[in-house]
Amino acid sequence: MLLDADDCQLVLVDYQEKLMPVIHEHALVTANAVRLAQLARLMEVPVFGTEQNPSRLGGNVPAVRELCDRTLQKMSFSAVPDGLLEWLRPPAKPQQGRNARSLPKHLQKPVQAQPEMERSTIVIAGCEAHVCLMQTALELLEEEMDVWVVTDACSSRTERNRDAAFDRLAGAGAELVTTEMVAFEWLRSCEHPAFKDMLALVK
Repeated sequence: MLLDADDCQLVLVDYQEKLMPVIHEHALVTANAVRLAQLARLMEVPVFGTEQNPSRLGGNVPAVRELCDRTLQKMSFSAVPDGLLEWLRPPAKPQQGRNARSLPKHLQKPVQAQPEMERSTIVIAGCEAHVCLMQTALELLEEEMDVWVVTDACSSRTERNRDAAFDRLAGAGAELVTTEMVAFEWLRSCEHPAFKDMLALVK
């Protein structure tokens, strides 16, 4: 099973200015998060960011924040209780034009909600891997979303906590991937129009 860009959304969890300096390999992790967001833009994949208690931890680093379509400020460790799921699952829209205006109401067919095309695959990365990233990913799995965790764009203050999060996420059914795996699966072919731009980002 390969990632399909047309079915994906990217979620970048808590790359915050006051948090990142204490994160293991923070420079590499942030650079990979930026690459993911740039790749998503190339492939027209929606990008969402989250910020944990930004009044205390600051906003996301500018390089990440400016590439997000929307940024959710949250107090829960998981972003799901604070509204992320509503962003990832668009509300149903009523169907238009099914009933003739001249028909009396009792003869008109009921208007049914028609969902927008849902992108059910969530590519997710963030910090700390064993807290906000993991809790968000686990709750998305509970909501029957397909969750792919980009390991080289995730970290914690310690390697042990980061690796424990990956073990638990894999056991719960998340797919573990890397930034380059996502890039090449979204493109699928060296004939893709974005291939050269993608190469410039990953090399």
